[in-house]
This record gives sequence, C-alpha cells and structure tokens, in this order.
Amino acid sequence: MSKGGAYGIRRPLCTLIMLAMVFVARAGASATLLLEEPYGKLGFFSPTGHVAVYLSGICADSPLVLRPCARGETGIVLSRYDGINGYDWAAIPLIPYLYAVDRPEEIPLYADAKMVAFLRDRYRRQHLQEIAPDKADGATPGGNWYELIGSSYDRTSYGFKIETSAEQDAALIRAFNTSPNRSHYRGVSRNCADFVKDVINFYYPKALHRSVVADAGITTPKQLALTLARYSGHHPELRFSKVVIPQVPGSLPRSTTVRGVVESFFTSKKYIVPSAVVSPIFAGCVLAVYVGTGAGRFDPSRNALVFAAGGEPELPVAIEDRRAYQQELKEWLASEDSESSSGHIRKQWEQLQGRAQTEFDAQGRPVLQMRVGEQLVNLGVSAENILSSGAPSQLVRELLEARLETELSKKTSRTVSEKELARDWQLLQEATSVGRKELADGFTPRPIQIPASTR
Repeated sequence: MSKGGAYGIRRPLCTLIMLAMVFVARAGASATLLLEEPYGKLGFFSPTGHVAVYLSGICADSPLVLRPCARGETGIVLSRYDGINGYDWAAIPLIPYLYAVDRPEEIPLYADAKMVAFLRDRYRRQHLQEIAPDKADGATPGGNWYELIGSSYDRTSYGFKIETSAEQDAALIRAFNTSPNRSHYRGVSRNCADFVKDVINFYYPKALHRSVVADAGITTPKQLALTLARYSGHHPELRFSKVVIPQVPGSLPRSTTVRGVVESFFTSKKYIVPSAVVSPIFAGCVLAVYVGTGAGRFDPSRNALVFAAGGEPELPVAIEDRRAYQQELKEWLASEDSESSSGHIRKQWEQLQGRAQTEFDAQGRPVLQMRVGEQLVNLGVSAENILSSGAPSQLVRELLEARLETELSKKTSRTVSEKELARDWQLLQEATSVGRKELADGFTPRPIQIPASTR
C-alpha cells in the first residue's frame, strides 16, 4: 500500500509458529473435519450448522465410488445430506465442494445467488448426473443436491486437520465401497454429525463422541470439533492444525456463528429470557451447563490459518493491517470517484451484477456479460481474468472495490489472508492505471457476439 502501514506490521513469533504448523502438516495423508456455519432461515432456528470430512488421500471415480488418490490429486469431501436421490453419502472433490468449479482459477471474486445457481447447475450437469439427473424435460431437478457443491458461497467453514495413513485410507475405501449406500437420515440420531463421527472414529476409535449434557444427547458439529481438538491435544503424533475457509464475498447473506444445543438456547434471547422468567432455577441450570462444558468458550477460528485454494494455508491479516487498508480504501474511493463511498460501493456493484449473465471465457473461467450503453461486454470475475477480459476499467474497479469492502469488514477480520488482500489491492491499482490510459486514448468498449444461451 502507498502509505506503508498495512504491509509493515508483522508478528514474528506467531508467524514462525503458524508456518511451522503448516510445514509439519504437509507430510502424508490427512483427515480434516469441516465445521460449517449455519446460514439462511434454518440457521436462525437451528444454529448448529453442518459438518463434513475432507480426506486428502482418498479420491473418487464417481460421487459413489472411492479410490486412492493418484499423484497431484487433492482428495474428496465426504458428507451426508438428506434428499440426495436416496443416497446416504456422496464424495465430491475439494474445490468443487467449496466453490462449484473444477479449478482454483475459476473461483469468482464476488458472487450473487444467480451466479451461484448457474455454477452449481453447470457442475451438476457435467459431474453429478448419477445422483442428481436432469428432469425428463432437461430442467434442473429439485432436492438438496446443491448442498454438495459451492459450500463456501453460503458459509464460512473451519477445518480441524489430523494425520492419517495410506493403510487407514485403504480400509475406509473398502468399507465404503462394499457397504450399501442408502439413506436413513434422521435429524436427531443419524445426521451429518453422526456420519462424520463414524468416519473419524473409523481412523481413531472413540476419538469423537456426542455430549449428553451440552447437546441433550444429539451429535452436533461443534461438539465434534471440540472433542477432536481435545483428543489431538493428547495425541501430538496426529499433527493437529486448524484452517478457516472464508465465505466468498458477494450479495448472499453472511453465515452466522455455529453453536451447540444448550449454547444455542442460552445465547438466544427468544428462548432464555422467557425461561428465566418462568423458572429461574432452570435458567441457572442452563447457565451451569453452558459454562461447565466449555463449548461457549471454544472459538474455531482461534490461531487458524486461512485456506488458500490450490496452495498452502496463509496467515490471516493483522487487525492493525486491516484498519490501515480500511482507511486507504476510504481515501481511495474519495479520490477516484466522488460518487462512490465506503458502505455504498457494494450496493452499486450488486445492482450491476444482478442485471448481468454468467458465461465462461475460452479457458473456462467465469465472466459476466454486461450491457454498457448499446454494447455488450465481457467482464472477467476471477483473479485470473479480471484484467484481461477487455471490459471497461470502471467495471473492473467497482467489482474489486466491492470485494475489498467485504474483505475489510469487521466480521471477516480472521478469515482474510495477508497475501490475498495484498493481491486484491494490487489488482485494483492495476485496473486504475488501465482506466487512466483508457481516458487518455479515448477507449470505447468493444462489442461482442451474444451467445445463444443469453438471447
């Protein structure tokens, strides 16, 4: 940054510790419990979230057939959802599970509901016909198949990683491939958390367990993360590490804090306040359970690195650096465009994006087809093609400003990496330089042919 503050602050001891964790965790295969925040209306009434397991040494010939990974492959996410064409579990490669695309360079910088639905359906048509086939008329089917891909558009997730062996992976592959894959989903006794508990316990028996006290005997995602962290504390040979996978910036509502059963009751005014009025003794018991179990003090983001698609986890941006970037962006907006200001740029961009159509460039990366006056232009929306799509620099800047404003909000303080934030800032500076050259050259956006799918 031009004013120096956001790059100059470093945490030497913390940096060395975290990078050592990354180095230690590289060797061999691993199992990562993915604790996923709740979102939408269901998250309001039941904030326990979702849980899945990422296995770096296991891949899949299809969503229903497992095999060992070949060199260069990155593993699959195993998860249980209700309403997946009668199947109990499905295996999805990591990047598609998180972003509904095949490669890291295809991940959009800013997404809305229309783009996410488009990416999910495109991936389904290419890879998931076995478990989510087209309707008879070729239309998109109903059901919960969409939960299997693009998780990071809906919510932030936290990964709790332990080491496994090739022998353990081979045993799990045999067990899954030779057992019936038929759904008997039950929300209380056979849910997503019960599935992950059984998978982790397959590797390390009795590592995970439910809590009768904290969760009324229901297996919950947060309880599994808590017990895995505690179990790993007694088994340093597992090389435990943590990572946060941030929700993709965009206009979709942000996910909310994941909680256990008693914790949800205690921290919700709509439940605890009436209970305290009717029965102070009952409310006191809830408080005792909340404090005694330690679930309320368990912060999944504490000391976690930030996930980087296609690379090693990275350090989160420091609070001081984030504040410096916030001030720089505020001054940037004021100097570049008097009509733009912090807090409004996202709404402006979302209105533009809402009128656009998602397509793909020659390399399979997403672009937005947007009308500028009488012309239709392509705007690249991934970090790889945003500066090379030939779109007017004003559109490029507005997209990047909206992303940066989201990344710099207080809620994302632990989920943005130093490296990614610096990259986005550099892209904004380069787009601005291009814009100044466009003005000097009298640039006019070039027309493009409208694809048949958008006519």
